[in-house]
Amino acid sequence: MTTLKAQLQEDLTAAIKDRDELRSSTIRLTLSAVTSEEVAGKEKRELSDAEVLKVITREAKKRREAAEAFDQGGRADQAARERAEGEVLAGYLPKQLSDEELAAIVAAAVAESGASGPQAMGAVMKLVKPKVDGLAEGGRVAAAVKAALA
Repeated sequence: MTTLKAQLQEDLTAAIKDRDELRSSTIRLTLSAVTSEEVAGKEKRELSDAEVLKVITREAKKRREAAEAFDQGGRADQAARERAEGEVLAGYLPKQLSDEELAAIVAAAVAESGASGPQAMGAVMKLVKPKVDGLAEGGRVAAAVKAALA
């Protein structure tokens, strides 16, 4: 079994051989972020697949936010590039939960905690977060919990 970092490096080599500029530059930037994370702190360490996945998730979120900013700034060409880079990164992320699946998990957590009203949001989030970690973005989860408690 290959690690996620090794998979990224293999895909980078393949993208360079295929002369796929978008894919190779996206993977290269992601590997750079992984390396930065590895050398951060007092001593160098090897990241686990879960930690590499968090770095990829963070990079994908940066691409989404940049695309929105470019759209608002009237730079559609640059926004399209950021979205394309996000699609490349999405291939390495686990499939995201649908809105219905997320709502079902939130509803179960609300029932389990017996929460009612927006002041119980923290308690519900504490139950939901471990179940959806990596499968749904925090903003989506918070919005679903807020809607369930409203």
